[in-house]
Amino acid sequence: MPHDVLISDTKSAVVDDELQGEVLADYDATVRSTITETEDELLAELDGAEGLIVDAGVPVTREVLERAEALEVVGRAGIGVDNVDLEAAREEGITVVNHPTYSLDEVATHALSLLLASLRRLPVYDRSTRSGEWEWSAGAPIPRLQGSTIGLLGFGKIPKRLATMIGGFGCEVLAADPHLADDEIKLHNVEPVEFDDLLSRADLLSIHTPLTEETEGMLGEDEFERLSDEAVVVNTARGPVIDTDALVAALETDEIGFAGLDVTEPEPLPDDHALYDLENAVVTPHVGWYSEDSRAQLSREIAADVGRVLAGEEPEHEVDADSPWV
Repeated sequence: MPHDVLISDTKSAVVDDELQGEVLADYDATVRSTITETEDELLAELDGAEGLIVDAGVPVTREVLERAEALEVVGRAGIGVDNVDLEAAREEGITVVNHPTYSLDEVATHALSLLLASLRRLPVYDRSTRSGEWEWSAGAPIPRLQGSTIGLLGFGKIPKRLATMIGGFGCEVLAADPHLADDEIKLHNVEPVEFDDLLSRADLLSIHTPLTEETEGMLGEDEFERLSDEAVVVNTARGPVIDTDALVAALETDEIGFAGLDVTEPEPLPDDHALYDLENAVVTPHVGWYSEDSRAQLSREIAADVGRVLAGEEPEHEVDADSPWV
């Protein structure tokens, strides 16, 4: 009898269901697709499923994992696994796989785009020009990029790629990552620093941490006060790493200069959220991972890893429940 694999995401768009079906057919598996956003919705669809593929918004909780009696493998279609209870999966003997490299270039490029757009106040100039103005001072003051200090919070694969991209800009680059040895950071021509030093020295701060108990709310009122008044803050990691209310307050009072966000808390933001009214913020809809190439790669390779587990083979990207920041 073919293996039963459920593809469940919050948008029915992150992965290519048809492509995944073709890949999984090679592992004697059939695919069914649904949209679920809550634990109850997911449990209602999971009966009999041996494989599950989800995006970042589907809550694969302890309750889900304990009640899904046939489940053997969860494929997280992406990099972060904060929506999957890894400890419960280990206890239930359920393998969790992700794809830690599929969108490294895309997310690093998006972070760089937000850094430059925020520094150069491109959203401000765009709105000003569209309103009929033609005024260089609409975004003033703008500091010079060359000679500025870029701080990277977390130094996994994506910020390493970003550090390479910005290597020719004439900037000082710092990184704070408690799970990496200083020598590992120095190999990339980046200066290792402690978190407090990062805040006091960075003109532009780019966030690249996973969401854990350690990092949730890591940037709040105190941290924004320690940044410079002109600081740019960019987040392409996870929304809850930033205290959203504290960020709004810091932007409203010019405690910091600008924010570029691809991830938010909550996600998506309500239509009347204060961030949308701020001139000194730009928000994109958690799209840093996306290109046509990355979407196809993710769909194909996460399906193959789920198929390997169902076929009794070793997966390529099994998630270690004890792994630190990546």
